[in-house]
Amino acid sequence: MADDHLTDKANPVNAPEQTVLAALAGLGVAYRRVAHAPAMTMDDLADIDRQLGVPHAKNLFLCNRQQTAFYLLLLPGDKNFRTAVLSRQLGVARLSFAGPEPLATLLGTQPGAVSPLGLLFDRKQGVRLLIDRDLAGEESFCFHPCSNTASLVMASKDFLGPFLRLTGHAPTWVDLSGAAD
Repeated sequence: MADDHLTDKANPVNAPEQTVLAALAGLGVAYRRVAHAPAMTMDDLADIDRQLGVPHAKNLFLCNRQQTAFYLLLLPGDKNFRTAVLSRQLGVARLSFAGPEPLATLLGTQPGAVSPLGLLFDRKQGVRLLIDRDLAGEESFCFHPCSNTASLVMASKDFLGPFLRLTGHAPTWVDLSGAAD
């Protein structure tokens, strides 16, 4: 991937995205940024994925019933997910989708822009990062930079290495192969 930190000047970035871009630049991480219309769902990202040649990972922000434990799950965009499968692996009684308030507080973003790049804002490591094993072989990842009007492509080694070290988060690899409906 070229070291081409492209930014579309016609689409200004928000403060969390500016923080993410500055952190990546400070780490010397190469990325490609493309601006686009707001994309809230995986279906909204289909054309963008074709243009970039890298599919977005599906990012799900989850919590336990008491909303005292939070999880960010990354899985292939086309993969089905059942909370029961993951709950069993984690030894948690029940997982559900976390609301917008903890999302904003912990990851600095809002629904429709959930991103592991938001772990930069989780300074107390209150979110446990979970990554489906099906993503282990990917050379590049594509994520929103805490804004659903842009997408970033970066080498997976840069995300799993320097970026996660900066945030203080270590991934837990999970097997969701039994998650199909």
